[in-house]
Amino acid sequence: MKPKSATVNRIPITQARINLGAVAKRVRLNGEYFILEKDGIPIVGIMGADELEDYLELQNPKVREHIRKSHAEFVAGKSRLVADFLSQRAASAKAHGNRHRKA
Repeated sequence: MKPKSATVNRIPITQARINLGAVAKRVRLNGEYFILEKDGIPIVGIMGADELEDYLELQNPKVREHIRKSHAEFVAGKSRLVADFLSQRAASAKAHGNRHRKA
């Protein structure tokens, strides 16, 4: 699946104020971005709340370090498929359940 390219719209801040509901709807439904300008100078950007929260979370050094470590483990081959993990977990639970029944 090819990632959707982001649409970035540049509009005057006065136009955004007049059409704020429509701008918010386009951000939410279409994933568009808006750069609001005053006298042709970029002042502020608008993006979806979920994406903004993700962006802010990534500014946390602890989160970035966790991502770095996880990526290093993945590259080193210290990962497994979810299906394998779940089957192993189910087998382990079944084995533990059988021990308790025999006692």
